[in-house]
Amino acid sequence: MMRKSGSQLRIGAYASSVGVALLLAACLGIEVAHAQAIMRTPTISVPSRVPTISPNVAARVMSVDHGPRVAPTTPHISARMAPNPMLPYAHYSPNLYPACSAPYRDADGECLAQPSGGGGGAGKSAKKSTGKGRGNNTPVGVVSRTYANEFVAEIDSALSLTEADELARRHGLARIASENFPLIGATVGLFRITDGRPYETVRREFAADGSVRSLQPNFRYVLQDQKPSVPTEGDPAQYALSKLRLPQAHTLAHGANVTVAVIDSGIDAKHPELANSIADNFDALGSSEGAHVHGTGIAGAIVAHARLMGSAPEARIIAIRAFGGTGGSAESSSYIILRSLNYAAEHGAQIVNMSFAGPKDAVIERAIAASAERGLVLIAAAGNAGAKSPPLYPAANPNVIAVSATDQQDKLFTASNRGNYIALAAPGVDIFLPAPDGKYQMTSGTSFSAAYVSGVAALLLERNYTLKPEALRMTLAKTARDLGSPGRDDLYGDGEADAFAAVMAVPVDSTTPVAAAGTTKREDAGKRRDDPGIRAIAQPSLSSADDKSTISQVDRPASR
Repeated sequence: MMRKSGSQLRIGAYASSVGVALLLAACLGIEVAHAQAIMRTPTISVPSRVPTISPNVAARVMSVDHGPRVAPTTPHISARMAPNPMLPYAHYSPNLYPACSAPYRDADGECLAQPSGGGGGAGKSAKKSTGKGRGNNTPVGVVSRTYANEFVAEIDSALSLTEADELARRHGLARIASENFPLIGATVGLFRITDGRPYETVRREFAADGSVRSLQPNFRYVLQDQKPSVPTEGDPAQYALSKLRLPQAHTLAHGANVTVAVIDSGIDAKHPELANSIADNFDALGSSEGAHVHGTGIAGAIVAHARLMGSAPEARIIAIRAFGGTGGSAESSSYIILRSLNYAAEHGAQIVNMSFAGPKDAVIERAIAASAERGLVLIAAAGNAGAKSPPLYPAANPNVIAVSATDQQDKLFTASNRGNYIALAAPGVDIFLPAPDGKYQMTSGTSFSAAYVSGVAALLLERNYTLKPEALRMTLAKTARDLGSPGRDDLYGDGEADAFAAVMAVPVDSTTPVAAAGTTKREDAGKRRDDPGIRAIAQPSLSSADDKSTISQVDRPASR
């Protein structure tokens, strides 16, 4: 009884001390710390900020010293940029694999193959993640602790090699090796199952043989400084790659044989990051302007493949110049956007990236409806007008996948639009991208979030060429990593895109066009419209009199 009273006194004293501390903090005006997004300032001299197409967002352009490159160690993985103190690198340690919780550890504390229900860094419950079809149920490259179908067995030392082989044959095994080990005073052999029988069945029968003294699996060991076998891509400043799990996704798809129309400002097709990726050019303005920082960056977010890495490095780009201007900003019009959409649909585009925003426009709404009817995947920037902005278009059109922007801490970009039309989020703050004349830029905006998602869509279409736009949208939504309040919200939509989970969720289609061995899809870009495997556009032109307007008379965008 006295022990219980003493315990209660100690608890009471502790509670009192906590209360005094909280009261003191309140009196002194001390606030609870909140995680903040940090905007990094490069320690270099850069030109004045140049507005991009979306309002109020700027890019910083810088020259990069072309240092030596490191040869790629595997196909499809481009060389990484050599460290350069001039660049505002963001060093990080991405948590690419879920943690292993107690129920999935064996008696020795080793992780088993099952991923944990609460890991993955999503900050959500296992139940919620499962409901969204994402997170810890995604197959993970967990290395087995043993070599499949192999046994290490101590056998009778009196057996000759011929007798040891006969012992193995009686049990459907092959003797790989055996020898006497004076250190332990035993003859030990390595045996492998050859007749396809279940491991446990063979183990029981082999262990019961009188010539077998002991039996165990052939365990696997690794050096402790060995890093996980996660592909390394791009530049360390490209935090978006790990956020979207693109290195893992690129072990399965690169966007090959998929054509993305980029309706934007001028693109520098000669930039090393975009070499052999620009399959077609169309200047809807009929201008003679050169490349622009915005369009070059958008193309880089999708197909960069030199020192940087895009989300679909082997996709084909139709570069459509629809925005121009004598200053740093660039503008377009209803008629020019219509020409651009028409060209994309008539020239084999499967995905259309629209990193621009404006008001609701009847003729553009009609063009988007017709494009969607043809099976084009339409992706647009949510807009950079902030929390109080009305819905911006084309993102708010129900046929379009609207993408908001997040930073390295998974916080919403302060200038990003909100609304029930937001479908997904993707990194869009301090994004490292190519710029005209072989330069690079560090820039922010929902424009680049949309471009990353366009590349992810290209990965899904390479995986399954017959995937319909609505099925593609649902795959992206169900595999997204939930952010913010639980479930869908007006900031992040269904969550941040997860390229690896999305690609894994799409079944492989055996009819998908495959490149010839030893080539990439960038190398045969000139022949793509004549390729019988490329989707044909058989429907009438967008300007046909038979087209019917499907514009909603309600000015509020449809909820996703």
